[in-house]
Amino acid sequence: MSGPVCELAGSVRRPFQMSRPSSRGFGSVTVGHSGQPVSLAAVRAAVARRGALVVEDVDDPVPGPGDALVAVKACGICGSDLHALHYADELVAVLRDTGQDLTFDPARDFVMGHEFTAEVLELGPYTDGAPVKPGDVVTSLPVAMTPTGVEPVGAYSNVYNGGYADKMRLSAALCMKVPNGLDHRRAALTEPMSVGRHAVARAAVTPAESALVLGAGPVGLAVIAELRRRNVETIVVSDYSPRRRAVARAMGASIAVDPAHEDPVEALTAADTRRVPVVFDAIGAPGTLEAVIKAAPPMGRVCVVGSCMPPDTVRPLVAQAKQLTIVFSFAYEPFEFGDTLRAIAEGEIDVSPMITGTCGVDGVPAAFDALGNPEEHVKILVEPGGPAAPVPIAAVS
Repeated sequence: MSGPVCELAGSVRRPFQMSRPSSRGFGSVTVGHSGQPVSLAAVRAAVARRGALVVEDVDDPVPGPGDALVAVKACGICGSDLHALHYADELVAVLRDTGQDLTFDPARDFVMGHEFTAEVLELGPYTDGAPVKPGDVVTSLPVAMTPTGVEPVGAYSNVYNGGYADKMRLSAALCMKVPNGLDHRRAALTEPMSVGRHAVARAAVTPAESALVLGAGPVGLAVIAELRRRNVETIVVSDYSPRRRAVARAMGASIAVDPAHEDPVEALTAADTRRVPVVFDAIGAPGTLEAVIKAAPPMGRVCVVGSCMPPDTVRPLVAQAKQLTIVFSFAYEPFEFGDTLRAIAEGEIDVSPMITGTCGVDGVPAAFDALGNPEEHVKILVEPGGPAAPVPIAAVS
């Protein structure tokens, strides 16, 4: 896809959250064009604003009751963020149709980034007994517990900024310490890998079955990694991108096919005639649900984990005649998130092949563009203080 139209603003300062008094050591106070005092604290953020990314300084976040103030160490760019930049209105409408009462206004500024690791700087009021302390490297479920309920972090919030910034606020009670020996880059992929774990659980795949995964983007790769962790022997993945097929094999796929030249169902049948396949739609584009329905065997199971934004059509009679079981998977359970962090730390899941690039906050707009080319990158990590444009990085050892 073509990259988003992104705007870089060098030094314009706009409020995003509560700002700290200048006496806290974050710069002096000057008088702006309106005659009002303007803080010069420098917290860099990539702000989503009316369908564009604007990189600028925002207000230094202040930890409120129950909060932990953290310094972002790494934050992965998610495909849902690419969607949210341009389709936030539609996403909000869908979430409200599911009964979620959001206060998020996509017409106002917001800062994305929900796949993160960070270092705790300080704890706010009412955090006695918190599982973390200043100096700890942590990750967290991308939500905050507030007096008025649960607030998203890093997506669909005008209050809690995400990890495309130097600093952010988290609920101290939800923070999880990154285990000793696990670097911050791999730990940052806990969130997307939890999505794959949940999808495989929803599909109830066992080692007695095989799997066909359509799509080797980050979601498909997370599914493949979890299938391999669960000792599924035959895993066939289908993707047009040579680079993604190579990463899929490194993540545990036994066969990776180019659907332009080879039918993935035939490849699976040739590889394994003993096991019944479970089919995953990890693409989430118009037509892919119909494709997995066609690919599934009679009495088989289909799991939809890729998120299709536009309306789509299927032929229900095909699924009915085959008596398919179709399940939809979204996000994950809290215990799955915590155990995924453990699995990465203990080497049960190797996320290293997915990590292809890094950039600083100023490089986020260019990173969004780069991710439109699957041959260029799979997963880019935003690391504050990093380069102003995405650069390749070697696999994490």
